[in-house]
Order: sequence, then C-alpha cells, then structure tokens
Amino acid sequence: MLGLKKNDNVYVIAGKDKGKTGKILNILTSKQKAIVEGINMVKKARRKRSQQDQQSGIISIEAPIHLSNLMLVDKKSGKPTRFGVEILKDGTKVRISKESGEVI
Repeated sequence: MLGLKKNDNVYVIAGKDKGKTGKILNILTSKQKAIVEGINMVKKARRKRSQQDQQSGIISIEAPIHLSNLMLVDKKSGKPTRFGVEILKDGTKVRISKESGEVI
C-alpha cells in the first residue's frame, strides 16, 4: 500500500475535527484507520499500574480515525491535495501531488 504513511501531515475532511491538521502517529492497516496527533481526542479512565510515575484518573488520548476522512497536505503549498503514483526510471514508486506536481 502506497497511500498514507506514518509521519505524513494530513488534513481532516470529515468528522468532529474537520479542518484540523496533524501528523500520523500510527496506521492500523487491518481496520483502515490511523491515529493522528491531536485529532479525535477521547477521554479514557486509566488505572494506576505500578508504583512508578504513572498517573491514574481520566486522561485524553487520540482515537483512530478512518483513512477516508484524511487528506494529505502538500509540502509546497500547505493545502490538502490529492496524490497520484508515478514510477521513476529506476523503478521506484513515488507519490506525486496533483496540485503542485511535485514529489511528496
């Protein structure tokens, strides 16, 4: 799969966080979802596990968001863009921005 990858900057196009941008922290390929930094925050009750510094109580964590609700951000313009795949002369596949035409 050559779509969205870890550490890509993405723009949310649907859902409660529509219009926000963030960096992909993790991709769950089997569920077609991604965990994006600062997006889709939910409250979770956490129990203290050990004697060390871990806090108990209610914390906020990022929940997975479906890949169809994310759009890649163009590095040049900083705007959300569609992307295509091109094969270079040496046989490697690269992602090309449809808006600027540059390699992402």
